[in-house]
Amino acid sequence: MIRKIVTIDENKCTGCGLCVTACHEGALRLVDGKARLISETYCDGLGACLPECPAGAITVQEREAEAFDQAAVESQVREQELPSTESQTCGCPGSQARMIAKRPAEQIPTPAATLSQSELRQWPCQIKLVPVDAPYFENARLLVAADCTAYAYANIHQEFMRNKITLIGCPKLDAVDYSEKLTEILKRHQIKSVTVLRMEVPCCGGISHAVQQALQNSGKMIPWNVVIIGTDGSIIEE
Repeated sequence: MIRKIVTIDENKCTGCGLCVTACHEGALRLVDGKARLISETYCDGLGACLPECPAGAITVQEREAEAFDQAAVESQVREQELPSTESQTCGCPGSQARMIAKRPAEQIPTPAATLSQSELRQWPCQIKLVPVDAPYFENARLLVAADCTAYAYANIHQEFMRNKITLIGCPKLDAVDYSEKLTEILKRHQIKSVTVLRMEVPCCGGISHAVQQALQNSGKMIPWNVVIIGTDGSIIEE
């Protein structure tokens, strides 16, 4: 039958996982770092995932497709809600529960002078709240960090925030396009460099994409780099 159904351009997909969260029917999943339509029968064609994609990788097309199966959708949604090992592999990998083994606190040296000094240089620090014309942006080095990095990486203040203006956000939970505000900041000020600090989970790719888009939109050649933090608190790529 001919009906509306979502189509994903894998060349544009960044693997951020926002569309997976937005799809209440469970028609989309991340496979090998890319969003995929796992079954045409799960897709209702209404496109709730469409506005969530920061890369513009999703379109709704009218084409030959299997009929939408409401009963099948309800069945697979119930299966995902079960506390089984199999059901925990569904959906966004960044939402999977896990324990992280750590040494007892008394075995870890924690010099007071190292951990007591905050390196936050401005307020507010949320991307959504910061004013684009704030004077502290002039000649600044920016740190654009995903919220969770501050909790995953113990020495974030000394190693990443020191001598930088810190902006934080979560591309999965904030229903905004960060690239628009970041573009304005880059256009209005002389920014020396941009460091992106993100988690290894796919949904965190949205913050890297937003910075990349802002750099392109600004028309400026600004040095930038991306550092990826593992869920165990280690640096896995820089």
